Amino acid sequence: MVTNPTNKKWLDLTVEETLEPDLKICDPHHHLWDFRTAHVAHKYLIDEILLDMNAGHNVVSTVFVEGGSMYRATGPNEMKPVGETEYANGIAAMCASGLYGNAQVCAGIVGAADLTLGDAVKPVLEAHLKAGGGRFRGIRHQLNWDASDLIPTGRTNPGMYTSQDANFREGFASLSQYGLSFDAWCYHPQLPQMIELAQAFPDTVIILNHIGGPLGAGPYAGKRKEIFPVWKQAISDLAACPNVVVKLGGLNLDLNGFGWHLNERPPSSEILMQTTRRYYEHAIEQFGVKRCMFESDFPPDMVACSYNVLWNSFKRLTADYSSSEKADLYHDTASRIYKLD
Repeated sequence: MVTNPTNKKWLDLTVEETLEPDLKICDPHHHLWDFRTAHVAHKYLIDEILLDMNAGHNVVSTVFVEGGSMYRATGPNEMKPVGETEYANGIAAMCASGLYGNAQVCAGIVGAADLTLGDAVKPVLEAHLKAGGGRFRGIRHQLNWDASDLIPTGRTNPGMYTSQDANFREGFASLSQYGLSFDAWCYHPQLPQMIELAQAFPDTVIILNHIGGPLGAGPYAGKRKEIFPVWKQAISDLAACPNVVVKLGGLNLDLNGFGWHLNERPPSSEILMQTTRRYYEHAIEQFGVKRCMFESDFPPDMVACSYNVLWNSFKRLTADYSSSEKADLYHDTASRIYKLD
């Protein structure tokens, strides 16, 4: 049974026709979960994501990214996240049957593993690869941390410098041995550490999540003029690392500070685009279209807008881009980086 997010009535106040409905999309970042009362979408499983994907845009494939859901209830703690990969691979198999349409949901899978285990993480990586049925592509060990209690910390309970920890780096070194990439979720003050990590492991592809997590809530509220140049310089420095690519999205969370959810109605795609465009345009300018990919980050970003409006905002941003540039940004970069073709 399809369930609706708790903010559906509010989201329905802004309804738009789909722009460029034939443009092929690979959505490289979404989650699937249940019983998540901290989010507006408590339940977001196959029915819910298909409802969003079929709203008008031509989403042909997706990449599932770990969200701490469907962990194994028993067994060694380090192996429990493998249950999430097992679940995502089951969803992928359902979609591969063709019974749910042509879109290949969870064509790629990014799972969770505690890299601070060092070399002991290798059996976990091997278990993920086996459970992924040929679809497992990488690891996300959440690194997002801030000194303020008003900013949420990743479920791995990291510190500011976890990426520099010797045990973490020993575990990180295992990724390239298995042909796996690393999804990096951090906040903008931590971007210098991502630069160091990328330089230390040039053979590992690092995929920066949510355009580097520019903060705008808590102690960062009202300081966008001061924060933007800091974020901007860090993104430029990170782009100098050829093994780093960036996901364009994830800017609509509470922690980004735009406060969309506090408004009487959701923003239109035009308002979304105009408000955030400088972030996207700078990242695209620095990384180039072949190292950038638009993402939905659903359902977390559902707190601000619908799936249809979100992708419309991206398409407004790229209205004057060439066909080849759009192909890279919306599909080809993600498909290549996550080895979906």
